[in-house]
Amino acid sequence: MRALLIATSNQGKLKEILSIVSDAPFKVLSLDDVGLRAIEEPAETLEGNALIKAFTYGKRSGFLTLADDTGLEVDALGGGPGVRTARYAEDHEARNQKLLKELIDIPDSERTARFRTVAAIYDPTDDRVFTFEGLCEGKITREYRGTNGFGFSPIFEVIENGKTLAEMDMEELHTVNHRSKAFAKALAILQSQFI
Repeated sequence: MRALLIATSNQGKLKEILSIVSDAPFKVLSLDDVGLRAIEEPAETLEGNALIKAFTYGKRSGFLTLADDTGLEVDALGGGPGVRTARYAEDHEARNQKLLKELIDIPDSERTARFRTVAAIYDPTDDRVFTFEGLCEGKITREYRGTNGFGFSPIFEVIENGKTLAEMDMEELHTVNHRSKAFAKALAILQSQFI
């Protein structure tokens, strides 16, 4: 069974990704499992950061590597915070509060947003690389709803079902969210190209 390194230090994201790839015929490893630490993400695009992580961790570990970068794109903020989502404020709570404050005078009809995930697979044995994108359209609520998930989950309402990401269980989340969409595409390639 081939090893697959999941290149994230975000424990909430790791849990979500593991639930997506759990049935795949790989020995799934985390950064902690291989003794690697988080790296800088200096790219100006989500794809750039996903590729930096996939290449760096893949080369350092020697393992087939799956990485991603995700950003929240709020239309009223010109697509921000986007690639700088993780650096928008110091922690999840501070990011949520900052966003709600910045949108306080924005009417409900103009609070549209989307989560965009770009996932990358890198195979250091033959330098193959693949990238995939997943989108989840929604809007920013005015108050917290739900207790599941992490990050902006309690204030991001999905257009498809009118629930925040934090109001969904893992099964429901997998049918609508950005990360699940990107990683489902990645999983198809992993199963067809790397088994």
